[in-house]
Amino acid sequence: MVVAACNEADALPLLHPRIQAALAGLHDLRTRVLYVDDGSCDGTWPVLQDIAASDPQVALLRLSRNFGKEAALTAGLDLCTQGAAMILDADGQDPPELIPEFVARWREGWDDVYGTRVGREGDGWMRRGAAALFYRLIGRLSHTPVPADTGDYRLLSPRAPRRRWHACASGTGS
Repeated sequence: MVVAACNEADALPLLHPRIQAALAGLHDLRTRVLYVDDGSCDGTWPVLQDIAASDPQVALLRLSRNFGKEAALTAGLDLCTQGAAMILDADGQDPPELIPEFVARWREGWDDVYGTRVGREGDGWMRRGAAALFYRLIGRLSHTPVPADTGDYRLLSPRAPRRRWHACASGTGS
């Protein structure tokens, strides 16, 4: 699992136990969580160090400055050399509780399993409209279908071509 974090010191202590709980149900898989600190200027790095010190499944990568979420995810994906890679945002918007469902679809043979938002509660009309416009525009410009309301919350199989991993990591934002 790759989790990109930038200035998420407050969110990470709440998110990590949820990730742990979701992964605990996958006892037949060897799992690892790679947190990528994308140049945070708050207390994110010390929080990540504490999490890594208490959880042997956690690995850390610290970028020298803020490169943006897509670059941070790509850096993390480049370090994934075995098995499938799950991508999750550190802000807690994507529910880690759904990870077992992603894994179930992967076990069925899917190479790119992505989450789709079914609602945008809490988002104002302007943000909802901008998201709708973004997906409509990307859908028209892309040679690859991009379903509406998908973001980086996805699982990528090792069977997915490597260039696809980069396209997924850098092609959409949430």
